[in-house]
Amino acid sequence: MKKKIITLIMLLAVTLPTLAQGGQHRNRFSHSNTEQYYGLRLGLNVASLSSDDIIMDLDSRTGVAFGGVYGLQLANSTPLWLEAGLYYSEKGGEGTDTEHNKVKCSLNYLQVPIVVKYSFDVYDDLYIDPFLGGYLALGITGKTKNYGSRTSDSSYDTFNRFDGGLRIGCGIEYQMVYAELGFDFGLANISSDDFATTHTQSFFINIGVNF
Repeated sequence: MKKKIITLIMLLAVTLPTLAQGGQHRNRFSHSNTEQYYGLRLGLNVASLSSDDIIMDLDSRTGVAFGGVYGLQLANSTPLWLEAGLYYSEKGGEGTDTEHNKVKCSLNYLQVPIVVKYSFDVYDDLYIDPFLGGYLALGITGKTKNYGSRTSDSSYDTFNRFDGGLRIGCGIEYQMVYAELGFDFGLANISSDDFATTHTQSFFINIGVNF
């Protein structure tokens, strides 16, 4: 499944510029009467778990993310935008337990990021969009597999379903084509253990289109 998603991302990276050139020209930052946009996103997460409990402190794993966004211009006089989205986002981590057995933890969320963007006009139809904001997430599926004990349990036996934190990054847009990279810093303690603290972390890269 993940190989198919990665192949699709590569295919989109090749075909989206052609789509933008072949479609109707649209520059959302040059028209004062254009105050909103919609977008589709597809990408990858490189996620990990940071914990003071060695068993829950897991290194990075790769997951997919996809969803849609809506952007609203905050003032006609400035290229400042508020963007909200809804994503399916795979996070978690991989590592070993105290007996050096391989452990894989998947945490799959419905995630709502809300960020503020400022668009810099670099050249012609090319724009750079740094952004800062936060996100809220609800865990919907997830498994933790221990390859030593050959067990597979729900990740939410160990972790809480709710997560939230900060999001920072930068996007680049050319006509309809959009790409971004950034980082999610989990601030919520997702550990269900009263004596442990665990936070999610995720580097992400997304590509897509804006309408």
